[in-house]
Parts: sequence; C-alpha cells; structure tokens
Amino acid sequence: MSVGLVVVSHSRKLAEGVCELAAQMAADVHLAAAGGTDDDGIGTSLEKIQAGIASADTGDGVLLLTDLGSAVMTAEMALEFLDPDQQQRVRMADAALVEGTVAAAVAAQTGKRLPEVLAAAEAAVQPAAPGTDTGQAAGTDAGTEAGDEASGSWTLVNPMGLHARPAAAVAQLLADLDAEITINGVDGKSVMMLMTLGLKPGETLSATATGPDADRAIELLGAEVRNGFGEM
Repeated sequence: MSVGLVVVSHSRKLAEGVCELAAQMAADVHLAAAGGTDDDGIGTSLEKIQAGIASADTGDGVLLLTDLGSAVMTAEMALEFLDPDQQQRVRMADAALVEGTVAAAVAAQTGKRLPEVLAAAEAAVQPAAPGTDTGQAAGTDAGTEAGDEASGSWTLVNPMGLHARPAAAVAQLLADLDAEITINGVDGKSVMMLMTLGLKPGETLSATATGPDADRAIELLGAEVRNGFGEM
C-alpha cells in the first residue's frame, strides 16, 4: 500500500490526463481523477471527490491536489464530511496541480508517508538557484572521492535525455539513500527539479553526493545513466 492521490479539477479530461502522466512515473500508486461536474461539465463535484477519496484510501493516507479556487472550496467541503478517523489521514496540498501531482506520486511510489508526500507536492515548483549548472560542459568520465563525499559525471546516452520518466527513476533510485545529492546544481531527489534541467542526449550529468551513502549513490546513478535509464 501507499499514499493515494486524488486529482481535483474543473475538467474531467484534465484530471484524467494528470493522473495518466503521474502514473507513468508511479505505477503502484492509486490515483483517482475527480474532474468536472456530475454530468462531466466544467466545474467540480463533491460526490466525485468523495468517491475519489474512498477509492484512493487504502489506509496509508490520501492527498488531494486541486486546480482553481472553487476546486479548493469543494475539496475542503469533502474533508469536512469525512469521519474523524479518516480526517486524520487525508490532507490537501497547496501546490501546482501538474507539478505537485507528479512530485507527490513519485514520493508515494518510494513508500514515503503522508507528511513527506505532502511536502514533496508543495516543494515541487521552486526556481533553480542562480548559476545552476545546466549540464552544458563536456565530460564523460566518472570518479569518486574517499570518505563521505563522492562525485561523478556521465554523458547521457538515452535518445530522449533526462525527460520525465528518467527523472522520476533517478529520484526514486536515490530517495532512500542517506546522502545529500546534487545533480547539475539541483536536488537529485526532486523529480521536478531534475526535469527543469532539460538535459539532452550527449550532454553531461554531473553529481556530487555527501553522507554515509555517498559512494553508493554515485555507483547507482552511474549505472542508471550508462544503461540509458532502461530506454535502450
């Protein structure tokens, strides 16, 4: 089981599309689309949100993600109607719908608990730090350093570069390691930050890890990049 997600949108197609996208990166997470009115018009439906919560709640909690203002109000109403026991394990994120859902789904896929999934959703959209390395520099050799710090760099060989699915794979791969990992200047455990890099085939992915699992992180990451993230 894992934390389930309910996507609340004014549009049925939009809610279903966001769920479809997130499912590509989190196949084991239960995603429920609650979009549109009861007759599939533009708007929101209390009944659809309640049904979504019921279907996504496997006991580990549910996170609601919404689009426009009235969707928030309808979702809040749905939360008020829950019984006290269920209210303890259902939360609503203050996050961008697409980015937040993807980040939450990846976190849930790795077994994170509800507070961590909520935090991942709400941290999904952050500007890249000034001077972020976008991987334009050349370099194909990997190397490690002794102790609790390691680093490596590899050329991306998969045909699509670091697009959504490889970014999710990297974030999941590194999630449980006891190490702080920076990839081309951004948090290597954040799927959304990795996607902002826009690394293309032939460009360089450079990583630095610190902490007890630093060597392991670099080893796993290097193997994943060299294997083309399973796309070759």
